[in-house]
Amino acid sequence: MPLSEYEQRVLEQMERALTSDDPRLANTLQSTGRGNALRYVLSGAGVVVGLLLLVVGAATSRTWLGAIGFVLMFAGVVFAFLGPRKKQQEGPVGVVGEDGTVQPANGGARKARKRQGGGGRSGFLARLEERWENRRNQGGR
Repeated sequence: MPLSEYEQRVLEQMERALTSDDPRLANTLQSTGRGNALRYVLSGAGVVVGLLLLVVGAATSRTWLGAIGFVLMFAGVVFAFLGPRKKQQEGPVGVVGEDGTVQPANGGARKARKRQGGGGRSGFLARLEERWENRRNQGGR
C-alpha cells in the first residue's frame, strides 16, 4: 500500500529534520556500504596469508615466521572491522522551518531557534508533539 501525499510530505520533513539535527547519523543511515567489498577481500586475503605463515612457521620451528603470520592475521581482522575515517561535520547543517524547509545554520538561524523557546532539539520535539496532537484531534486524516 503506497503512502498518501500527506504521509510522504511528513516523511520528507522528518528526513530533513534528521539531516539537520544529526548529519553523522543521517550519513550513516544513507550509506550503502558498496565500497567495503574491496576492503573485505583485502582483509580476507591478509587473514588467509597470515594463517598460512603461522602454520608454516609452526611446522618449520621458525617462531619469527609464525609471529609475522599472527600479526598479519590480526591486522587483516582489524582492517575489516574498522571503517574508513570520514571527515566529521560539526554542528547542525541547518534549521527546519515551520513549513518544513531547511535554512542554513548561521547566526540568524540560531537566534530564531532561541526565540522559538528552547534549543534546536527541544524546539523540534515541541513542533513534532504539536503536529501529533493536531493529527489526533483532527481524526488522523
